[in-house]
Amino acid sequence: MLTDFLPTTRKELELRGWDYVDVVLFSGDAYIDHPSFGAAVIGRTLESIGLRVAIVPQPDWHGDFRDFKKLGVPRLFFAVTAGSMDSMVNHYTAARRRRSDDAYTPQARAGMRPDYCTITYCNILRQLYPQTPIVIGGIEASMRRLTHYDYWSDKLMPSVLVDSKADLLIYGMGEKPIKAIAEHFKHSNQIPTDIPQTSYISSQLPKANNLIMLHSYEECVSSKRSQAENFRQIEEQSNSTNAATLVQKTGKEFVVINPPFEQMTTTELDQTYDLPYTRLPHPKYKDKRIPAYDMIRFSVCMHRGCFGGCAFCTISAHQGKQVTSRSKESILREVEQIASMPDFKGYLSDLGGPSANMYMMGGKNKELCKKCKRPTCLQPKICPNLNQDFAPLLDIYRSVDKLPYIKKAFVGSGVRYDLMSEEYGEELILKHVSGRLKVAPEHTAPQVLKIMRKPSFDLFEQFDQFFQKINHKYSLNQQLIPYFISSHPGCKIEDMADLAIKTKQLNFHLEQVQDFTPTPMTLATEMYYTGLNPYTMEPVFVARTPEQKLSQRQFFFWYKKEYQQSIRQALSKIHRPDLINKLLNFNSGKPKGTTPNRS
Repeated sequence: MLTDFLPTTRKELELRGWDYVDVVLFSGDAYIDHPSFGAAVIGRTLESIGLRVAIVPQPDWHGDFRDFKKLGVPRLFFAVTAGSMDSMVNHYTAARRRRSDDAYTPQARAGMRPDYCTITYCNILRQLYPQTPIVIGGIEASMRRLTHYDYWSDKLMPSVLVDSKADLLIYGMGEKPIKAIAEHFKHSNQIPTDIPQTSYISSQLPKANNLIMLHSYEECVSSKRSQAENFRQIEEQSNSTNAATLVQKTGKEFVVINPPFEQMTTTELDQTYDLPYTRLPHPKYKDKRIPAYDMIRFSVCMHRGCFGGCAFCTISAHQGKQVTSRSKESILREVEQIASMPDFKGYLSDLGGPSANMYMMGGKNKELCKKCKRPTCLQPKICPNLNQDFAPLLDIYRSVDKLPYIKKAFVGSGVRYDLMSEEYGEELILKHVSGRLKVAPEHTAPQVLKIMRKPSFDLFEQFDQFFQKINHKYSLNQQLIPYFISSHPGCKIEDMADLAIKTKQLNFHLEQVQDFTPTPMTLATEMYYTGLNPYTMEPVFVARTPEQKLSQRQFFFWYKKEYQQSIRQALSKIHRPDLINKLLNFNSGKPKGTTPNRS
């Protein structure tokens, strides 16, 4: 029924008999009422505390702004999110070319949200309703909460609060702060300044017992070193359980970042997933395919957070380093809900999470974790305080496998091969691989992997051998699919040649590859912009120009004739004929080609 969804139009308000709305939520994504989509989670969370919530998905920002007016003024506040992706990442490739599709839009239609979506939506709302509070959140707002490098304009931008003119910013996962904000606005029209995990702009320096004053926006614009120094402070505080209040002066005002809420408990996370989602796209999209929904409709996310801390990844910066896992009962309830869907055929596409094999893992001694600022628990070596017990995860797998309505439960999320037991690895490969297992070595060169915060490539080779052994043992015909990145900070032409040679020797013809895209508030992006490692202040080589990036990317495809001459030229230019012989001399060491278990 239409009333099973949060209302999106005036007609739907009337169907519910509502004459007002407490919160109107604007989203850059289509409205999919499913726990994998932030707007649905926030909407249902507010609904669970008795509020009337409406969603306006992908409003038209042109013309008379009728989509911004159609539901009127909310009693409490407007909420704004760009959606499940930063709008600029959604719109543009690493080469800054406009994408032709959008996975979060019906029929994958491009152009249904603006560039810098959060800023555009907020500016319209501020123009129309200057007195109504605006709260922003989601990945775009979260990762742009302080001065950040914007790859698409090639400049430093101030906190998104400044350009959006919003009143409050929620960073990270938003259930706790959005409820606190709503409770505040029930009783006051004043903008709150004391809610954890929020950011606001103040004309005065806040009073806090534990306060870190960052370099100002203006200082960062004039000094790349200042920007790099800021990043280390921001990342360390993001990974601290006793974080400080962060303050950054911008112009004559101060952007204030309050410390986060305590980590969500299992019970709290279960409550989020137990909210009454329909698990479907809104009926307005009838017969229209939304690719992002197709990907997750039969999948289960079992935990949040990631302690991998990869230099190029936003997960730990947004979801947190500490892993919060759902209970077995909550996971099985969701599996049962999926099984009741009319088009379910018995196959779960994913039992996973940000990193599929971190379920129920974390520090054994929580007091030690409280003192820790390390951005990763896995590099340069695995923390001795890390619990690496796979028993709870294996119990989930085996319990799901026993269900009569489940034919196969796959693990579609990436797994960490540097976090593996033999028992877990064998069960994963034997029972939960859909023919292809995704892992992410990302590179082969030791110095690049160190900057990436990734393990030695030797470890990937060991896992590859283990994968082949299990395939042989059980007469399987599966593929190991490695992901690699070119043009990452620290990576030079000879490093890409090393990658090509080593993957050639392993008979891989690579297909899951990407050129590094600098996204706001990651370590790799800070190195790309500043040319410095924020933790050592040592210079880092960066491939910046389109020509440099293309020159690196072509090494992925050394086996294609159209790239071989330019590869020869690139290696000749750096005087490395030895690498030319290893990579392109097919008379000695001729590649075996694509084998059944390679791609």
